[in-house]
Amino acid sequence: MDRRKVLSSLVAGLSLPLAPIQLAEAAARSGRRLILVELSGANDGLNTVVPWANDRYRAIRPSVSLDRSDLITLDDQLGLNDALSSLGPAWQAGEMAIIQGLGYPEQNRSHFKSIALWETGGDGNRAGRNGWLTEDVEAMGSRFDAHGISLDGGMGVFASSSGLWLSFTSLHHLQTLSAANAGLGGTVSDSANPALSMLLDRGNALDSAMGQISAKIQQKGLGRHFNIDGGDLGRQAALAATLISAGVDAPVLKMKIGGFDTHENQRGDHERLLRDLGRSLAGLRNALKQSGHWDQTLILTYSEFGRRATENYSQGTDHGTAAPHLLLGGGVRGGLFGRHPDLEDLEDGDLKYTLDYRSVYQRLLAGWFGLPDNRFSGFEDASLNGLLI
Repeated sequence: MDRRKVLSSLVAGLSLPLAPIQLAEAAARSGRRLILVELSGANDGLNTVVPWANDRYRAIRPSVSLDRSDLITLDDQLGLNDALSSLGPAWQAGEMAIIQGLGYPEQNRSHFKSIALWETGGDGNRAGRNGWLTEDVEAMGSRFDAHGISLDGGMGVFASSSGLWLSFTSLHHLQTLSAANAGLGGTVSDSANPALSMLLDRGNALDSAMGQISAKIQQKGLGRHFNIDGGDLGRQAALAATLISAGVDAPVLKMKIGGFDTHENQRGDHERLLRDLGRSLAGLRNALKQSGHWDQTLILTYSEFGRRATENYSQGTDHGTAAPHLLLGGGVRGGLFGRHPDLEDLEDGDLKYTLDYRSVYQRLLAGWFGLPDNRFSGFEDASLNGLLI
């Protein structure tokens, strides 16, 4: 492969360190990781965590509403879509939290703009320049194999001008990248071209990171041992389990499941998507329990926005606002957190968000990674007290 083409492709998908990264207090919390799961297309929160006891729910959704028999009862008002029944054991064990009513001011309804806001920690006015956790995770030091690894090819949440943020979608992809980059190293100071020197620096760092990760996987030989149901998300979950069980040290992993833009015939499609989500996360939980890594792992779902409270004329739902998300892990204190939006108090037909999503980011950075002085310190919310053990 042409040397310049390889270097260009690496820069397109990766940001690698150009300067030493300072150690932070969070370095003491070695081994903890966060797995981000993007529900691409905007998941319908009202048919995920369902207000089954509210007659208003059925009145505004005559075609797409769910009956109580379609739900796992959470309390005397709410139920979880039964398509997520694979997560029942995690809920019963107190290892799954449901964080309700997440959103932000001046909700943007564009898929591209809103997912950029969620991934960079912005609001309805503007997105941030970097991924929401990149600066704080980089402050944890450079001792990791990588600061983060995307297993779906998307790098928006890892946007950074420094740090070691990687992307590969399979072990074969990893091996191909590692082999393509072999021998690309050079003495940076020998180049009179500053841009080429930067590319060579990044190529050298990539070669080291990919080689180290590949070596760990080969030594463990774990690739064939994980088979997780759930379609493509299950494949990503199996890859995550392989990396973690092989001892690959990365504080953040990312996965994605698409198809949640359910404007038409929502019931069947949404059920299928949630079933794949539930099976994938349940399979990952089981794999990490077996390998002894579950207690050091958190899994957080996120999506660009929720959907309208009222169904449309195509037996679907359109772009909306607030929605709940799931947090799983051995370090989670399970249960319902936050407040479910009020169906009697809509804003132009939309749910009003009851909790700023950035309060979750604040809680994870401070409570999980030990970074209390993070960029979201101003969003601390008491409704999340007790979320983490």
